Amino acid sequence: MSSIAVKRMDAPDETRTPALTHVDVVALGDATIARMTLQPGWRWSECIKPVAGTESCQAAHLGYLVSGQLHVVAEDGTEADLVAGGAYRIAPGHDAWVVGNEPVVGLEFESKTAETYARA
Repeated sequence: MSSIAVKRMDAPDETRTPALTHVDVVALGDATIARMTLQPGWRWSECIKPVAGTESCQAAHLGYLVSGQLHVVAEDGTEADLVAGGAYRIAPGHDAWVVGNEPVVGLEFESKTAETYARA
């Protein structure tokens, strides 16, 4: 592998588009990054659950919210609002939904999640 890897998110290696979801994925050597755009009305349990086939999101997330607001509820009862400009880490076992009328745009840095999230 070269010592420098550069790709543009607007020319992704892969794109996934479940309901109200757009995920652009780029692979940079052994790392993978995803840009997730979630439209108003998006909810994991309605839009991604049919693709994932699990009762809750089992992905570990590490990322940065570029725009919008997302509410997350973990299976242990913990809740959080993610807002633009915030970094986040979310353990597996949660549901989430877009709050308000602005799309959520987030960058996902957890390679395994970026590689597989919303993939049929």
